[in-house]
Formats: sequence, structure tokens, C-alpha cells
Amino acid sequence: MPKYIFVTGGVLSGLGKGVISASIGLLVKSTGYRVTAIKIDPYLNIDAGTMSPYAHGEVFVTEDGGETDMDIGHYERFLHVNLSRRNNITSGQIYYSVLTKERRGEYLGQCVQFIPHVVNEIKNTIRDIAREYSADVVTVEIGGTVGDIEGLPFLEAARQMRFEEGVKNTFYVHVALAPILPSGELKTKPIQHSVQELRKIGIQPDAIIARSQKMLDEEARGKLSLYGNVPIEGVFSCPYIDTPYKIPLLLQEQGFTKYLYERLDLPNRSPDLSTWRDFIDKLDQRSRAVKVAMIGKYTKIRDSYVSIIEALTHASAWLGVKPQLEWIESTDIEVDSSILSRLEGVDGAIILPGFGKRGAEGKIAAIKKLRESSKPVLGICFGMQLMAVEIARNMAGLEGANSQELDPETKHPVVALAPSQDLKRGYGGTLILGSRRILIEPGTLAWRIYGTREVYERHRHRYIINSKYISMLESVGLKVSGCSEEGYSEIIELKERVFFFGVQFHPEFNSKPLNPSKVYLGFLNALL
Repeated sequence: MPKYIFVTGGVLSGLGKGVISASIGLLVKSTGYRVTAIKIDPYLNIDAGTMSPYAHGEVFVTEDGGETDMDIGHYERFLHVNLSRRNNITSGQIYYSVLTKERRGEYLGQCVQFIPHVVNEIKNTIRDIAREYSADVVTVEIGGTVGDIEGLPFLEAARQMRFEEGVKNTFYVHVALAPILPSGELKTKPIQHSVQELRKIGIQPDAIIARSQKMLDEEARGKLSLYGNVPIEGVFSCPYIDTPYKIPLLLQEQGFTKYLYERLDLPNRSPDLSTWRDFIDKLDQRSRAVKVAMIGKYTKIRDSYVSIIEALTHASAWLGVKPQLEWIESTDIEVDSSILSRLEGVDGAIILPGFGKRGAEGKIAAIKKLRESSKPVLGICFGMQLMAVEIARNMAGLEGANSQELDPETKHPVVALAPSQDLKRGYGGTLILGSRRILIEPGTLAWRIYGTREVYERHRHRYIINSKYISMLESVGLKVSGCSEEGYSEIIELKERVFFFGVQFHPEFNSKPLNPSKVYLGFLNALL
């Protein structure tokens, strides 16, 4: 039988439960067990695809085209696996499934209720995923905080699974905040109350992980043990440190794996973290600083671009460089063009992805400034499309050139709706999504970066560069160096430029600590 590790949160959200869940998964996998990870999001959306980054951070895209919570990205990076859309469960999915079954008559005239029908659907979905991956251990992170009304069915499912799977096959981890007052005193009372709330629901945590600005002292651990009804060896400290990739090592040093295996009745194997430690050493040994401008319209919420930040981190470790990120809000450029002067002090820039008109002209202005100053530029998805628009306007002389997304009436639709797209179908799950084959043109910068004819990268877009304008753009120096099987432009670059490189896909979604994205390696290498 698989073992289930349920991770809950308390006090407030945004504590890093996803990173801790991923760290636990890495520790278990490093002892030789098959591991998969599930993120439960209690919102009513079917998936994260239609939500603004301001609402829920980055939308992470899986190989099979799932638009998921960003924690799925953490799981993939720590476990070095590719997960599927199935690994992100939402209330919307569960309720939709239950109501569909009710309409089909599968409940045989029963009065359909939260208990047992909704809760049973949750449990069955979790077990199905465990079987799908033939997992020995499954980490299940329940989003939100204890006490949230929308999360109660999922907590009830976790509670019931202890009775049905057995004490030796379930483990509850509670992650909560231990704040520090201005006086410098660390307080455990918020965690104590959070645990009490969890126990009212019927779940007694097996372990408590305290997030704080510093390590817990023995007195604080003793309080959490006493009032949380958890053995002292089950209380762990996880302070905020310079990189989340050190959290698995931090937990292991405190004996987390040993304690977990004792409670789950598993042989006490020691994790083999040698390759992970090598990666951490590379991070710590980075010395040469490079300044990277991050130009987008969601820069006030850095979680909007978490996979890009992590892809830069992965690549930087292998190159020995330390990126210093200069965040520039593209909407601010539209109001005050003098902000562009900040680009003079950077080594290179990334034109960040996004949707919609707001901030687009600011990005185009930044692209022009960067191109004319010959600084390395990497455009991601929408960023690539705007690079094509800028070249059309300022190099090909196509006045008013634009994307149909931004101006449906533009006389020069350099970027157009993909033929496969139909806006009448609605917006949820209708984009070009998931992993797709890309053919690389030999002798190009893209070829030097990838070193192969065929690659697969993940997509999330609706618009493409209009093929009617390719020859005109190529006449002024643009080169389409990568195409999809359908003939869509996937990679563009400028001839005789060190690095002016745009990709329609999201290479950051495939980047892993031990296998960094070649695109981000190429970009950072161009800054040296």
C-alpha cells in the first residue's frame, strides 16, 4: 500500500508549503522510493488557467498541457520528474465530477451530499493518482490554511484516509508561522492556535514545521511539542534562508527522514543527497555578478515569474554567475519614458511573458532601446511576439504594426490568432498548451544553443507570428530559427547579433536544478 503524507498550513498562506512538500518528496525519493506529489487547491476554478498572476501567482504548464498551480513546478524541479494535469486537484474538478455522475444516475437515487459523495470523490482521486504513478509514497499538499471553509472537504478526506489506510500509511505535517516581534522575541502561540484548529477538525499532526526568521530554540520547540501534542523529535525548524533548495538538507540535518520512517514503519534508509549537495555547492560558489533587467507587467508579484527566476538560478549555478535582477514594470515605462535609462546599467534583459494590452507598448519601447544598444535580449512567449512587432515597426518600416490581440484592427497584423484558435470556445483550457516538437535550423544561434535538430518545449499561447510577414521581416535581418510541425515560428533571432533571441514557448517549465534549460544557459552565457 502507498504511504500518504498530508501537508497542511496554518496562520497565513504563502509560507512555502509547496517547497516543503517538494523537499519532503526529494528526501523520500533519495532513499529509493517511488514518489509522486499532489497539490490540492480549494478554489472553484477547474484549473489555474483563467486566473491572473496577481490572484494566484504563476500558471505552471505540464507536459500534457495542464494549466496548474505553481507548486507543481516546485515538485517537478525538486523531484526531477514531469507531472501531469492530474497532480493538481481543485474543488472545481471534484464538484464537476460529482455533479456529472449525479446527472448520469450513478448515485442510484441517493441524496448527493458533501459527506460521503464529495469527500469520497476526493479520496478516490488521490488514490487513482497514486496507482497511476505506482507510487510508494505520495505527498498531498492541501492549499490554503486550516479554518478556510472551502478547504474543509479536503481536510475531512485526509482525516478519513487515516482510518481507511491505517496509522502506518498516513502522516500529517503541519506548516505554520512563528513570527518574531519587533523586540526580537519569537512567538509560538499562532502555531499553537493553528494546531488546535486542525485538531478540532479531527487531525492530530504527526510533525510541525515552523517557518520563521530564525531557528527555533529548545524552549520554543518544547512549547510546540507540549501544546501541539507532538513528540519533541517531531518539531522542526525551517527558517527563511537564501535559497529554498537548501530546505531538504536542513530538514535532513534535524532528523526529519528518520522520524518520518519510524512513524510510517519504513526501513530507516539514509537519503543519497550527494548530487543535490553538489548543486548547492555550485550555488554557493557563484561569484561573478551579472545584472539582468526583468521587464514585465506583473513585477509587483514576483511569484508571477517564479519558473523564470528558478531557471536563471539553475543556469547560473552551472556557469558560476550570480544574476542580480532589476525589476522594471512595463506599464511605468508608458507613463515615464525616462525609466528606460535604467537599461543602460544592465548586462542584458528578459522580456517577460503575459497577456493583454496593458504594458505592451512599454515592452516594445524597452526592446527598441535594448536592440539599439546591442544588449543581449531574451523574449519569452508574448515577449517574443513583441520583439517581432518592434522589428516590424522600427526596422521594416511597417507603421502601426501590432498584434491582433492588442489591436484587432491593425493594418499590419504581424502577430495573429493561430488558425487552431477559436475565441468563441471560451478561454479556459483553449490555448495552445503543453509539450510540442520544434525543429531547429542548422547554423543558427538556436542550433548553437540546443545542438540538435529536434527539441520539445512547453507552450501556453493563442497568437503566433503571422507567416505573411516572415519574408519582409527576414529581409531586415530577422531569422526564424525554429518552427513547429505546423510551420509556426517558434524561435526568432537577429542576424549578426550576439544574442537577440525570442521563443514562443516557455523553456523555464522544463528547467531542473541538475538539468538547466539550454535557453537560459545561452542567455546568461551571452552576458559574460
